[in-house]
Amino acid sequence: MTDPKERITINPEQCGGRPCIRGMRIRVIDVLDLFAAGLSAQQILEEMPDLEMDDLTAALRYAAQRLDHPVIAA
Repeated sequence: MTDPKERITINPEQCGGRPCIRGMRIRVIDVLDLFAAGLSAQQILEEMPDLEMDDLTAALRYAAQRLDHPVIAA
């Protein structure tokens, strides 16, 4: 299982502090947008040859973790 902390980096000096893949200028949102556009993991890897399958998994896990938070109703 891929731990997003091993592959997702956040650097205030790069890409406006947005989460990126392994310090590259490939943002997590770029990967998510490609999935949302209907590309398969294999197509994304062909489109962005610097990425690895574990990077795609880490991007998805990172997004899932960021969205999984409790909502407290008042």
